[in-house]
Amino acid sequence: MAEGAAVSKSTLFKQFPTKAALFEAIVTESWQRDTADTAARPQAGDLRSGLTSIGHRYADLVGRPGMTALFRIVIAELPRFPELGQMQFQLGKLPYFTSVQHYLESEHEAGNADVPDAESAANQFLGMIANYVLWPRMLLTGWDPSASDISYAVEQAVETTLARYASD
Repeated sequence: MAEGAAVSKSTLFKQFPTKAALFEAIVTESWQRDTADTAARPQAGDLRSGLTSIGHRYADLVGRPGMTALFRIVIAELPRFPELGQMQFQLGKLPYFTSVQHYLESEHEAGNADVPDAESAANQFLGMIANYVLWPRMLLTGWDPSASDISYAVEQAVETTLARYASD
């Protein structure tokens, strides 16, 4: 890691005295780069447009370079550093998930959607996208879907969510 940062190992370990501190910094930096954009949610009023926007932002987030490597590192280090999993969840998935949940609640309150359980609906929606964009990359080193394939996956997740939750 020191070579990648173009610093000596002693400089690296002065900044991060433990491996846990170094991993914490990596996880924090990876998720916080896009915090403002990924946490933003559309205004209620157009469920299709809102879900499409959220879906594309999420696909971009979990599909960006380095994200798969980060997940692999965290998973590999969990037995020795269980706090990394908690940190990965708290800094990454949870804020985005909460934003989507609140968006669906606002669409429900506005009468644009019938979402009695926004937590479950957000989990389903994001899961459909992650199942195509992120999880195959975890196991298949050559998995690199095209932008149009990712867009199609997002569109299908939107259509499925609309079929279940859109108000008639």
